[in-house]
Amino acid sequence: MKSGTFLVVDDFDSIRKVTVNQLKQLGAVKMVEASNGAEALRMMARMPITMVLSDWNMPVMTGLELLLNLRTSEQFCRIPFLMITAEAERDRVTAAIQGGVSELLVKPYTAARLAERIEKALDWKPRVSGPLNAAVAMAGTGYAIKGAAPTTAPAPALAESAVPPAPTSQPSAIPAAVPVPAASAEPAPAKKAERPTILVVDDTPDNLHLLAGIFKEDYRVRIAHNGEKALSICHSDNPPDLVLLDVMMPDMDGFEVARRMREHPSSEHVPVIFVTALTDEASRLKGMELGAVDFVTKPIDPVALKVRVQNFMRYIELHAQLQDDYDEMMANARLRDDVERMTRHDIKAPLAGVLGLIQSMTDAANLTDDQREMLRMAEEAALQTLNMINLSNELYKIETGRYQLKPQTVPVAQIVRRIAELQRKAFAVKNLTIAVAVPHGVGDDTLVALGDPMLCYSLFQNLLKNSCEAAPEGTAVTATIYPSAEAKPLRIAIDNKGAVPVSIRETFWEKYATAGKKEGTGIGTYSARLLTEAQNGTISMETSDETGSTRIVVSLPA
Repeated sequence: MKSGTFLVVDDFDSIRKVTVNQLKQLGAVKMVEASNGAEALRMMARMPITMVLSDWNMPVMTGLELLLNLRTSEQFCRIPFLMITAEAERDRVTAAIQGGVSELLVKPYTAARLAERIEKALDWKPRVSGPLNAAVAMAGTGYAIKGAAPTTAPAPALAESAVPPAPTSQPSAIPAAVPVPAASAEPAPAKKAERPTILVVDDTPDNLHLLAGIFKEDYRVRIAHNGEKALSICHSDNPPDLVLLDVMMPDMDGFEVARRMREHPSSEHVPVIFVTALTDEASRLKGMELGAVDFVTKPIDPVALKVRVQNFMRYIELHAQLQDDYDEMMANARLRDDVERMTRHDIKAPLAGVLGLIQSMTDAANLTDDQREMLRMAEEAALQTLNMINLSNELYKIETGRYQLKPQTVPVAQIVRRIAELQRKAFAVKNLTIAVAVPHGVGDDTLVALGDPMLCYSLFQNLLKNSCEAAPEGTAVTATIYPSAEAKPLRIAIDNKGAVPVSIRETFWEKYATAGKKEGTGIGTYSARLLTEAQNGTISMETSDETGSTRIVVSLPA
């Protein structure tokens, strides 16, 4: 840490100062500050940054927008990024993970937890070798990039650790109703439960004794007889989960204690219940502005206070679980990336090579009929395996908006002919006539599209198989390929006898839409639509009860 430069981004000056001080205690030497994402980008354009520690909610440019700007920049995409947040919304955390965040740290946090997260973030490796496509990464999340990472330094020079004055508003405590994170498929192992800690702050010994006695059976109770002692406990590595705070105290009243709590990351989001004899609306409003979650008036009703604290502690426990939940989400994302890389490099690429080798061997002239049949069976098995990999791996990325198309020339006619040959063998028992038609005089070398060869294999495998399954015995299934002309796309029309059942016509392209198939999953047509759209193509279905026929038309860029 001694040799790096750490950029601390937060719109509250006091929080930045405390974070900088914590970094110094951890051994960091050089720290710079920014009050929002836009200012951070300007500073990064002028000086090398080792790591970014950023709050989420900020004016001008949020932490997520800053993250996306960095991850889409060739210059900054490999810089570790620690997001510090009190967010309890799972979809927002998912957006940060998809945006390439290195680590997440949930408020309130201690210096020890900050050190742990920094160490993990510094060990982080990007999941992709270059910049992210922000539109693809954020697809389906409701978030988008704002601004652009600058490559020059247009802003005037800023002194290190010098930022505009902090806004007048203060960050609030965690809400009384914290959304419950959705349960994961494999829940994390249960940890040994520790009793929550309540800090009681009052300058009157009798009140301290009374409040401590109410809660000592259910909670770990700490006491402070003045504001300075309370802040010392709140700013320690073991801050309380809840503070019961008297308002009227000498030297430092409860309002000042609450204000200073909001200026330190260890206590910024620790909830406060004011215990006071004040009943006027102005005092209540002032307390709420400082993040109070409740007011209890003196004299105290022990039974009512205990019930109110018990109810609120449930939400505190949920919030305390957020760090574990988000760590699990990060771990699952890393595991998914590892599986994708393994599938792509260790399975998919060799399988594509095997498929190409089989197809070249099939064209040899000196093969016996038995040898050709064995090669056909091997090719069919390889195609089916490749199709399953595409459906499990590529479809997931398409559904989550993470698929990035790298267009290349695809020999569509050759692919369709090969798949048609395989389907003739597979559906021989139905005595189907499976044909591939092209306009007279048009060669296969002109019937090409711009897309992904593997996706096209899966696309036409699904469509031809689906048509063959739906076609009555002894009928024809025809794939007609129309060449592109005058900037029009390549079109592939697949016709078969048999009308689509009325019950699924409106949902034909939706997931799990199926009818009349004993083992139908409804994935085939759904995946065909996604595979087509992922290649910037279109797909449509026409069916007629009068003629008893169905036509699927796929259009792909050429």
